[in-house]
Amino acid sequence: MGFAANAIEFMALSFVFILGTLAVGAAVLFVIDRFQTHDAIRRNYPVIGRFRHLFSELGEFFRQYFFAMDREELPFNRAQREWVGRASSGEGNTVAFGSTRNATVPGTPIFVNAPFPPLDDQSAQTTALQIGPTAKQPYLAPSIFNISGMSFGAISKPAVQALSRGAKQAGVWLNTGEGGLSPFHLEGGCDIVFQIGTAKYGVRNEQGGLSDTKLAEIAAHDTVRMFEVKLSQGAKPGKGGILPAAKVTEEIAGIRGIPAGQASLSPNRHPEMENFGELLDMVAHIRSVTGKPVGIKTVVGSESVMRELFECIKARDTDCAPDFITIDGGEGGTGAAPMPLIDLVGMSVREALPMVANLRDEHGLKDRIRLISSGKLVNPGDVAWALAAGADFVTSARGFMFALGCIQALKCNKNTCPTGITTHDPRFQKGLVAEDKYARVAAYAREITHEVEIIAHSVGVSEPRQIRRRHVRIMQDGGQSRPMNELMPSYSPVA
Repeated sequence: MGFAANAIEFMALSFVFILGTLAVGAAVLFVIDRFQTHDAIRRNYPVIGRFRHLFSELGEFFRQYFFAMDREELPFNRAQREWVGRASSGEGNTVAFGSTRNATVPGTPIFVNAPFPPLDDQSAQTTALQIGPTAKQPYLAPSIFNISGMSFGAISKPAVQALSRGAKQAGVWLNTGEGGLSPFHLEGGCDIVFQIGTAKYGVRNEQGGLSDTKLAEIAAHDTVRMFEVKLSQGAKPGKGGILPAAKVTEEIAGIRGIPAGQASLSPNRHPEMENFGELLDMVAHIRSVTGKPVGIKTVVGSESVMRELFECIKARDTDCAPDFITIDGGEGGTGAAPMPLIDLVGMSVREALPMVANLRDEHGLKDRIRLISSGKLVNPGDVAWALAAGADFVTSARGFMFALGCIQALKCNKNTCPTGITTHDPRFQKGLVAEDKYARVAAYAREITHEVEIIAHSVGVSEPRQIRRRHVRIMQDGGQSRPMNELMPSYSPVA
């Protein structure tokens, strides 16, 4: 009895202590909230007003896991993410009971099945395609689907290691992003596209300009196959790269050639280029120094601007032409950018890609300039649509982030990514084991290609790049679809 009485007395005292502590804490918060001036809700509703922020933060979590339907979330819905998850894990990607996709949404592509497709033993196969026929070392690119630019700095060391090893296993290229070439890009032995951003990270001189010596050093790596001059990217056209100070470690600073511990802000454009003529001069110069194919990456703002580029190429010599043009859509992703640029600036790739393909073909440059499509293309239907619209290759960044385990936590710019992909905090990085994740990267790349080949087989062609606009119908308002080749006719020379 004595023990029970003591236990009850202890619990009673503990309860009183806890209540007292809570009361004192509430009183302190009440005073703080009442006298602070930056939050009107907390000032008018002390203590209780703090729950508004808490519920706002939790709302994102509950919407993602409990309330949003499979096709509702943005920027990527659960159905898209789960497809990547199944593909990257090597599981069967078949589903039961019919599609959950609303096929009547305007803009939805529907592929036109052939009445007599090739037999199963005549399945479509992807073929390699040469880039840079005039370069000293042209690149025979084996895969239609590749890894888009993600800088070391924007993403973590284990993420880059997994991407490099996975790209090698799957036979796809890995774009470095504008953050320079790290040892982790090289260690997997994959084909690499070195991106030159406006700050010239990795190939900059002391004044921030382009260093031919460093260019030649990068090109000396056999696995560096091409160079890409980045003019702009989809999520932030007109704005340079943004790397928060917390992510600029000594290692990253050394690779980029910048001070450690300071935010890294790239110029909004290349200072030495003010027109397309100067752009073509730079492309030709880099190709001369490196001996390898050189292209550009840009977001399209209007047809007239892109027409000016192609006319400038024709007025000079096709030897000055970029070997490829990467078209990023305004729906492209990034780790950090102002919301007005993410939401409101730049054409969607769905409009820009077929337009640029037509301009290229109109100017007789189809075999000279390869088109690479980027911008929220993560599933087989996206890739097949891009090939039909005129792309020669497709690249994805966020698709491969999902393959690495990204849960769309939207913490990319805060150095607190819970999956270790976009953080340099060792606490979070330890969750990303490159030795495991690289296999998921490779499996995702292979499955995308395999299912695009299935679509090509279904529409009756023997190779994915033979998918044409006539093989796609685009859903319109009112629930009726129209052939893509009627909505966006391909260029055909007038006899």
